[in-house]
Amino acid sequence: MAELLEVTASWRGGYESLVNARGHEIPVDEPESAGGGNTGMMPTEVLCAAVASCYCLALAHVAAKRSLELPGLSVTARAERAGTELRYGRLVVEARADVPDERLAALIEPARRCCWVSNTLAGGLDLEYRYTPVEARSPE
Repeated sequence: MAELLEVTASWRGGYESLVNARGHEIPVDEPESAGGGNTGMMPTEVLCAAVASCYCLALAHVAAKRSLELPGLSVTARAERAGTELRYGRLVVEARADVPDERLAALIEPARRCCWVSNTLAGGLDLEYRYTPVEARSPE
């Protein structure tokens, strides 16, 4: 896996952006009730999608390493707002599969250890904001 990951969001007007990574695109927007056009998931839903999808793949990975199958595997991420702040204070990740409880329960922690998104959030993250100066921009 590459040491550097890059994703670009391009504004499309209103509250809509188009996110691009390795040639794959995801439209991101706000619902109409928030002034958007509802053309895609909200950014916070994309965050939850990253957690849910990465953890789902991690569960499938650790199950395969143990020669186990997880039919009907799905993972739901639920974000709970931190009071009135503009952030979420809690994220609950819940897995389901059509297997006995003890089989799925035994995979929860090993999958958490190999989930990149969960590890990134849980480990803390240096978040830095920059801009590209005009003289450094390449013509498009």
